[in-house]
Amino acid sequence: MLKEFREFALKRNVVDLAVGIIIGAAFRKIVESVAGDLIMPVIGALTGGLDFSNYFTPLTYGISASSLGEARKQGAVLAWGNFITIAINFVIVAFAMFLLVKVIHEVRRREEAKPPPAAEMPQDVKLLTEIRDILAHK
Repeated sequence: MLKEFREFALKRNVVDLAVGIIIGAAFRKIVESVAGDLIMPVIGALTGGLDFSNYFTPLTYGISASSLGEARKQGAVLAWGNFITIAINFVIVAFAMFLLVKVIHEVRRREEAKPPPAAEMPQDVKLLTEIRDILAHK
């Protein structure tokens, strides 16, 4: 059973998948930083300092907090602003992934469009061809 697991785990497609997941996780952090640190502040500046993340609707009486974190400590809240922020981040991440996949597909398409390199004739075939040509001329 250990041997079967080792064969499974060391297959190229499994290792490629693991590498892809690790790179994807790192790429996700980069894109989230672009969304949260670069794009969302611009959206906030364009909308007059609007920050969706602290918008909520209290679901119980007695919630007097002005921030989402404090309101959650006081009772149940509907954190719709946080949802909007996460949804916008998702759209940004999804678009960035779309662009990345599009670039990868374009690179693959160009690679596939290249003519294959001329296969060099093996030495024994060359020798047999020369012998054939010599015999044909006699």
